[in-house]
Amino acid sequence: MKKYSVIAFDLDGTLTNPERGQLSGFEYAFKKHGVAYPSRDWLKKYIGPPIHREWREEYGFTSEKVAEMIETYREYYNIYGWWDNEVYEGIVELLSGLKAAGKKIILATSKPEFIARKILTLFGLDGYFDFIGGAAEDETRHLKEEVLRYSLSSLGDYEPTEAVLVGDRKYDAEGANTVGIDSIGVLWGHGSREELEASGFTHIVSTPEELLSGILSGK
Repeated sequence: MKKYSVIAFDLDGTLTNPERGQLSGFEYAFKKHGVAYPSRDWLKKYIGPPIHREWREEYGFTSEKVAEMIETYREYYNIYGWWDNEVYEGIVELLSGLKAAGKKIILATSKPEFIARKILTLFGLDGYFDFIGGAAEDETRHLKEEVLRYSLSSLGDYEPTEAVLVGDRKYDAEGANTVGIDSIGVLWGHGSREELEASGFTHIVSTPEELLSGILSGK
């Protein structure tokens, strides 16, 4: 592993576990629109990826239908779901250690930016970040590569070889590859080892401690 100088983070499944709040929001939207689903646990697969693409491809919904479902989901999530969340163990120490080492820390999440800011502020994590980037409310920026480019652009000049995206799903590896930077997959999130290995992450780590040690030591 390199001693990366720019560390971009995904949010859901990487810094915080949003499972309770998001699943409740998904259930609210599916029930209101009469879309059948096997179980609450089955909905976990939608934690992390851009649900615009997932729901359109899996169900054959029109863009208008997907937009309606997402709006319904947000009726619940933006009021009740976003705070039903928890920070993974070791994340505060990870961010603190990177900050102390002089690393540039940015957020690149497909979650709406204003919600991402609220979550980081709720848990006192916002102060570790040099830039907090997320999806645009008008849906013009929501794919991982789009928010990653947006967040990286906040830094001005940077060397792509010195930047890395940390995430927990295949979409993070795909986004980083499209943008031309390395990626680190984390096993404490919602993606399995099989998914991370198949997605082509540059590195895979098991704990926040392992991630911090690898970046600081370059090993």
